[in-house]
Amino acid sequence: MKKTLTIAVALNLLMLSSFAQVGKLFASYNKLTELKGTDYVLASVESWGKVMQAEEKRLLFINTRNGENKQIEFPKDAYIEGIEQLKLDTLNINKVLVTARTVNLNGNRSIDWYDPKQVIIFTPDGKQQTQITNNDFFVNNWTLNRQTGVIVVAGRIDSNKNGKLDKEDQPEIFLYDLKEMKQLVKQ
Repeated sequence: MKKTLTIAVALNLLMLSSFAQVGKLFASYNKLTELKGTDYVLASVESWGKVMQAEEKRLLFINTRNGENKQIEFPKDAYIEGIEQLKLDTLNINKVLVTARTVNLNGNRSIDWYDPKQVIIFTPDGKQQTQITNNDFFVNNWTLNRQTGVIVVAGRIDSNKNGKLDKEDQPEIFLYDLKEMKQLVKQ
């Protein structure tokens, strides 16, 4: 009995040490999204490491005609919250909007729920990207006016520069024109 227990412990230790040598255990494709009106599909990808913690987070824009792809890397502790295609045929607009927490503004150990959410716009092939919100802007919500192609983003700016959202921070609304790819006005 003692010999069997010793062998079982030794085998478990051997198995665990072999897993510890592997840098990445597996990749997970969390969401596949067809980008309508294009040849592209968008995938969000996480690569998991040896302690079952995400080691890489990225978006993968895949051309379904020729298999070419474009990868967009995010910090390993980033959180990709939403992916939405913004397609307005009447205005000749076809973009991908991503909301994600990608900046550790408060300077603690990692990016978390207390850090600001950014809004990032991509072309459907992923080759061009524009972060339309500043790193110190805490996005509350956004909407798209489909008549004008303008995104309205509401949130709070870290006006006291303390790296966190608090009652002293000023609320703001700003408008961003998707056709011209430029900020219009702040409210």
